[in-house]
Amino acid sequence: MTEGTNSTSRPRRFRIAHLAEAKSHGDKLTMLTAYDSMTATIFDAAGIDMLLVGDSIGTTVFGEANTLGVTLADMVRATKSVSTGPQRALIVSDLPFGTYETSPEQAFTSAVELVRAGANAVKLEGGVRVVDQIKKLVLNGIPVIGHIGFTPQSENILSGPRVQGRGDDAADRVLEDAVAVQEAGASAVVLEMVPAELASRITSILQIPTIGIGAGPDTDGQVLVWSDMVNMTGWQPSFVQRFGEVGAALNTAATDYINAVKSKSFPTREHSF
Repeated sequence: MTEGTNSTSRPRRFRIAHLAEAKSHGDKLTMLTAYDSMTATIFDAAGIDMLLVGDSIGTTVFGEANTLGVTLADMVRATKSVSTGPQRALIVSDLPFGTYETSPEQAFTSAVELVRAGANAVKLEGGVRVVDQIKKLVLNGIPVIGHIGFTPQSENILSGPRVQGRGDDAADRVLEDAVAVQEAGASAVVLEMVPAELASRITSILQIPTIGIGAGPDTDGQVLVWSDMVNMTGWQPSFVQRFGEVGAALNTAATDYINAVKSKSFPTREHSF
């Protein structure tokens, strides 16, 4: 074991049981999205705890306006790609819109496809309304990560990306969803765009870890869309911190390549067989 690390925060292979261990030890959990093997392998080597094969692939990779057009086939293909590289990280895959809402049986059939593709757990949006789905999955051996607060698949009824849980009644509903997800058997729950004070309260009440995105500093872990984290587009949500400038670096590299080819400085004989 490397000096300065411990088996709780850096297990050889991060598994579902390590979520509860991290919360009990006060170790912050880390999660980033990934949609392909190359990126997933890089994040895994860096020591990320969890890789989320998110339905955010719809907006970040496919260029769509929202996540609603993402299909189960899209998620299966992305999950297969992500699962080929990582050696340590727990792979969590989103159940996309329309693949679990109808019934627990529909949720199970869809989740099986993701598990067969390489997912170690699945994530689905909703609280009280998806309790039966969570119970069905857990009973049949599929770990579940919940997702409450702002749920992107419901953005039409929520009138876009809005903070959820402001005001006593709204806060009570979010808390009710959090408790329901835990009691149904989820291993953790994502809190998206929830006021920091409410997220802190939920974190202190729940026995399962909370993973925040736009939910303040007191959750048990954090998740970000990787392209937001490294500024791939020049736009980012207000709650995101930039940890790199990959978009600018790629632009510079592409520009240098174009100039080298046009100026005939690349390739040279040293690049030839």
